[in-house]
Amino acid sequence: MRLFRKRWRSSQQRPRKNQWKCPRAADLAHRNVETKRSRIVAKLAVVTRWAGAVVGVALIGWAIAMSAQYAGPFLDRLLEIKKVTVEGLRRIDRGEIIDLVKLEPRTALHHVSTADIKDRVESHPWIKHATVDRVPPNELRITVVERVPGAVVSTGKEIVLVDEEGHVLAPLSEKNDDGALPFLSGVDRKGLLRGDKDVRRAILSGIELAKIVGQTYEGPVRVNVADPANLIVSVGSTQFHFDEEGVEDQWDRFRQVKQAVQGLDVVDGYGDGVNDVDLRYENRVIVRERG
Repeated sequence: MRLFRKRWRSSQQRPRKNQWKCPRAADLAHRNVETKRSRIVAKLAVVTRWAGAVVGVALIGWAIAMSAQYAGPFLDRLLEIKKVTVEGLRRIDRGEIIDLVKLEPRTALHHVSTADIKDRVESHPWIKHATVDRVPPNELRITVVERVPGAVVSTGKEIVLVDEEGHVLAPLSEKNDDGALPFLSGVDRKGLLRGDKDVRRAILSGIELAKIVGQTYEGPVRVNVADPANLIVSVGSTQFHFDEEGVEDQWDRFRQVKQAVQGLDVVDGYGDGVNDVDLRYENRVIVRERG
């Protein structure tokens, strides 16, 4: 019985297994697998690099933020302004400039605005120009150029000091006028305070005339600039009449006449009355002597 079973089992047919494969196909399949694996590895590498870069940037930003948070107070103490130097002062007190700077205690050098300080310093009527520099670690340096007084101006209601460009510097009283500067009258007060061009031009003409006449005559020079077509310069007892245009040519004409007529009291500015020399007419010098 057992023998019969064994033979029957051995006689059963089983499906044939095809175990033969082409070497070329196997190699191609292997290459495909390797290609897919390489692509996956490359993608992982790219992702890893980007992730590392993002993490690195985040760490750097965190480090900078923490450094700024803790280093800020230290830097402020290190650069705290301890010295304010003001250079170029001649007539202004240093305290006036310090008051304009408005520097708070324990202010760090890198916290100040040099442009704002420059504007505040130049708001002073005597300051023509200012330069503000940071000098590490603890110095703020201010260099100023002061305006130069050019004339004493009377507006009829008040007397003020102006510079050579017609800017008002300070109010004065008659006692402050020592005669060293020309005295200008006939100036419109409102126009002077507003800085009108016509008023400023009249002042500049008066200052120029005073300089020209002062080269020939000693003593205080007074100029009435109310009428540009008839600028009146007073020196001693003599009055000179000028037109605003070509004052140098007019004065040269007078000097030629003065040299030709030596000893004439009216020309030399002497005499009991007021003497007039009119230079407004071309190629003429009109002299009027009054007793």
